[in-house]
Order: sequence, then C-alpha cells, then structure tokens
Amino acid sequence: MYDVVIIGSGASGGAVAYTLCNAGYKVAMLEKGRLIKREEFSKDELAYCRRDLVTPNLFEEYHTIEERVGGKWVATPTYESGWSFWNGNIVGGSSNLMSGMLHRLHPDDFRLKSKYGEIKGANVVDWPISYEDLEPYYDLTEELVGISGYYKKHPYEPPRSRAQFSQPPTKENAVVKLLDKSCQKLSIQPLVTPRAVLSQDKGGRKACYYSNFCGSYGCSSGAKGSSREALVMPALATGNLTLMTNTHVKRLESSKDKVTSAIVVDTITGRERKIKAKLFVVAAQAHESARLLLNSSNTYHPYGLANSSGELGKNLIFSGGGSGQGELHKDTLKEISFDALMQTGLFVNRSILDWYFIDDWWEGKFKGGLVEFMFEHQNIISRARKHNYSEGKLVWGKALGERVVKRMTQQKSIRFEIFNDWLPNDNCFVSLDATHKDKYGMPVGKLRVEGHPQDLKVGNYIAKKCEQILKEMGAKNISSSISSAPAQNLVAGGCRFGNDPKTSVLNKYCQAHDVDNLYVVDASFMPTGGSVPYTWTIYANAFRVADYVVNVLQKRVAL
Repeated sequence: MYDVVIIGSGASGGAVAYTLCNAGYKVAMLEKGRLIKREEFSKDELAYCRRDLVTPNLFEEYHTIEERVGGKWVATPTYESGWSFWNGNIVGGSSNLMSGMLHRLHPDDFRLKSKYGEIKGANVVDWPISYEDLEPYYDLTEELVGISGYYKKHPYEPPRSRAQFSQPPTKENAVVKLLDKSCQKLSIQPLVTPRAVLSQDKGGRKACYYSNFCGSYGCSSGAKGSSREALVMPALATGNLTLMTNTHVKRLESSKDKVTSAIVVDTITGRERKIKAKLFVVAAQAHESARLLLNSSNTYHPYGLANSSGELGKNLIFSGGGSGQGELHKDTLKEISFDALMQTGLFVNRSILDWYFIDDWWEGKFKGGLVEFMFEHQNIISRARKHNYSEGKLVWGKALGERVVKRMTQQKSIRFEIFNDWLPNDNCFVSLDATHKDKYGMPVGKLRVEGHPQDLKVGNYIAKKCEQILKEMGAKNISSSISSAPAQNLVAGGCRFGNDPKTSVLNKYCQAHDVDNLYVVDASFMPTGGSVPYTWTIYANAFRVADYVVNVLQKRVAL
C-alpha cells in the first residue's frame, strides 16, 4: 500500500508529488497518458495542433456539450462537433503545452463578493483563504518551477515577499519599443509578463532557445516550467515516486468515510486492477475530476463521492474575454526596423493591468481584467490558410501563392488576449451523461456551458482600449472578438472549496468534507477564477495543500 495515490500529473499533481516524495513518503502517480521525454518533443504542427497526438481520440473518449439553442438545451457529442475538452493527456499534462504566461491572483480576487458585491445571476462567493495564505507558495512556485520576469510597482500588481524575480525576463522582440511608446502616449503602463520559461540555465534544465513555437508545443530544452520537467522528474529522482503511465482511473471505491482504492484500467492492454493507499489526491483537471467523483457513487455516496452538499460539478468556470489583432506592415512601420520586427522566436512579453478594476464615468465601476500582448501563433499551416478568400471566392494557384508569400514576408500580426472573470452561474456545470459512455464503459461528462452577460461587458470594454493601442502603433486591419464560448484549456470549478459543508465540496485545505482521506487539488477547487490564467495559482495552491498533507501523514505516524 502506498502512502498517497495521486491521480493526474499536471501542475497540481506534480506539486503534490514533489513535496511528498521529498518528505520521504511513498507515492503512486496515475497518469492516463504516456511519458514523453524532453528529446522527443518536436514542433510538428500536424501532430500537436491538427491531430490527437497527446489527447484521446474523440470517437473513443469524448464529452457532450450542452448549449442553449432556440430556448432549449441541446447536447452534442464532441466527436460530432470536433470541440475537444482534452488538454495534454501525457505526463505533465497541459503544462507541457502552455505559453507560460503566468500571473498571481490579486488580493481582491480572494474576496470578490465582499469587494465588488453580488451580481444578479452569478454565484459569487469569497474564498476561505486569503492572498496572504497563498503568497509564500506563489514565491515557492516562482523558484521551483522557474518563472522569469521583472517586477515593476503597479496599483494592481499583487505584493511580493521577494523584491525581484530570480530569473530575468526572456529576450524580447524590438516591437516592445513601439508598444511601450504607444502605451505611454495613451497613459497606459505596460508590464513585463512573468513567464514560466527559463531565461538562464537552472539545474539540469537549459535556458530558452527561442524556437518560435512555444504555446501548443512541448519544450526540448527543459526551459518551460512544466510539471513534468520541474516537479515530476525531480520527484522520480528521490526514489519515492512510482509513475504509472497509460493508467486510467475509472472510479474510486470507498466506505462511508474513507476512499479505499482506485479502480484503474491499463489503456494499452485493457486490464483492470485496484490500487490502494492511505490518502488519495485527485488532480485530473476540473471537469474530469468532478466526473470521476460522480462516477464513484455507491450506497454510502449515492449522488457521487463527496457530494452530500449536492454541489459536485456545479459552478464550473472558464475564462472570460477574447482576443484581437492588427497587422504591422513593412511599408508603414514606425519606430523600429522591419528586419527587427521579423526576428523570430523573441517574445513580446508585455501585459497590461490598468483595467483590472474599471472606474469609468460612463460605464460605471466593476471588476475588469488582464491583457496579454503577443504575436499571432506561428503555426505555418494556420497562417497560410488565413485570408485565402477574396470577395467570397477561394483564392488558389499562383494568386494564392503570391498572397501567402506577401503575408509571410511583408507584414506581421500582433495580437492581444483578454482574461476576465467567468462568473459562476447555475447554467455552467458538469454532470454525467445518461446515455453516452466512453470506451471504458463509463458515463462521459456532460458540460452545460453558458456565460454571464457581465463577462461580455467587461471583455468588450477592454477590447476597445486594446484596439486604441494597436491604432497608436500604426497597425492595420484591426479587429477583436469577445465571446461567451468557453476556453477549453482554462477550466476550473466543479469542486468548490469553502468552510460550510452544506455549500461546498472541499474544506479550505481542498480536503473533501465527506471523506477525510480524499483531496482534490486541480483548479476545480476555485470558487471564482480571477482575471488571470490559472496556472500559477494551481501550482501555488497544490504546494500549500501538499504541506498540509505532510502534516496529516506525520500525525498518523505519531499516533
């Protein structure tokens, strides 16, 4: 029997494994996917972005997505829509594939209801912990995972216990000179983006080699701060971690107050077996963690494991916002040379927090969001396919070739991404589909997705501000799109933590109220998501919970 079984090897699972293994405990990590070694990662657009190299085949494993159509809720399997909610089923999970733009939550994000008040139709609550509880673990993540950056004081930049980042920012494209100057003219203060990418060698990991293909791809130098690279591999080196790849957990068996075993299936042979431990840590990604607990119902827990509150699966959240872009053309570019703009691989590394809280004489006062600036994704196929229609007709042959060459050599697109709160509401949750099952015979997750109107209001407000920046930069063909469609790679909620067992699934240590040897540490614990990407908070909270688990295990030994 193991001391702890961890289900999932992404950011949260990796942090828990690292802490427990270094504390001397025997840990089994169950990962549905395989281990891809550093040297195996490539920049193959077909494999990683257009096919299912690191995610399940949607005809074998899928979800059903429930959307409102003509006033009715209509569920569509993702094998029909092609809309995948799988994110990197490999050791390290989707942290292998992230762009690494990481931000801390602001202290106000922990007290959203107290600070900003109730919003009609939104299930907003304060967190049971504060920023001060998490700050030491933000700092720990910064050091262990390796986050490069530069701190500049700003009204909405969270306070830090460490004066400056231990790693300087990654190298920047010359476009930042134009961006910074344009922001200055508009009285906007751009900040250097913290990034989970090493700018200097760290231990056995090499610094970034500026491949030009970061987001959506694994890193073959070890620079990216993935769970696999920064946490799982060091945990394996302790000799205390047993990594079980190609191991899918179908359900958890339990008594009235304890999880007793995990029922797993080998994804290659199909053989099932039980794995036992003293404690179980679920870290399978928010919607899948809720689905696993719902699929683990029994006579003691008829509505799902740890679901006496009836809150399991509810208040699923994504990330509100959207994106926009403009084109910088060779013949109209100002401030910098076109050759400098076209230098590949270097980051834009600029984020804006000026609208994290909005106080507008016309629009009013409300919680805002974060903006990230970057170049358009460098995938060649995707870029070549853009703008290949003219007056509604497909361009092909010589005309298409000339258009692609011009687009690749005479201009460069710069884009912005907006992150604002996706407000939790009654029409966004995950449940079990009564009719659809995956290849293992388990009911698939049914995701009902609907955003709150406030999310769109915030996104559209910020998008207009960002378009002004692009205009000041001299960009052409400026556009933006704010949508209520969920971002599949930013999923949280479903196992909300809180102090009241009647209204939450987990306590403040992400320990199930109903089953005291069960913890859920991925983003599903989050009652609200804040206005930044979740990853840094997922890492930090998992380290916090891991410390608590160590104390629990130590007390067991003492008794």
